[in-house]
Amino acid sequence: MAGRTEIFVAGLLIVAAVVFLIVTSTGTTARYFLTVEELQAQRGDLEGRHVTVSGAVLGATIDYDASRPRVIFTIVQVPGDPRDVERAGGLAQVLRDAVTNPDTARLEIVYDDVKPDLLQHESQAIIRGQLGQDGSFYASEVLLKCPTRYEAEIPAQAEEY
Repeated sequence: MAGRTEIFVAGLLIVAAVVFLIVTSTGTTARYFLTVEELQAQRGDLEGRHVTVSGAVLGATIDYDASRPRVIFTIVQVPGDPRDVERAGGLAQVLRDAVTNPDTARLEIVYDDVKPDLLQHESQAIIRGQLGQDGSFYASEVLLKCPTRYEAEIPAQAEEY
């Protein structure tokens, strides 16, 4: 009977340790995923915190200094809800509309690294980093997707129906 109690207590301690590690590591690595408008609306609360923001790249704003290396560019608001994206005609259309609308919310991105190959006009950018006191977003990671590059072509057989 004493052996079973010791095994039970040891198992309980292991489960408690695993739960403790999960809870403590989740709190330090959790990040918010926001649109440009949401980030700007919560600016005071999010300064200096790790967040993830998404938007469409304005190609004319891309400024690359290879000697540092540093890339500065601007992203604009795109809907965060996939249903809104589909209703607006898909990702490619949403990105195109966002970069052509002069009233769309904008955010300057500062990325201290080499310029990513896919950083171009109308790319979808998902950026992780921190909002600075100056209003710029200081990126630690830049993920890009160019929707025209990944659009699936309709097979010829499907066009016949």
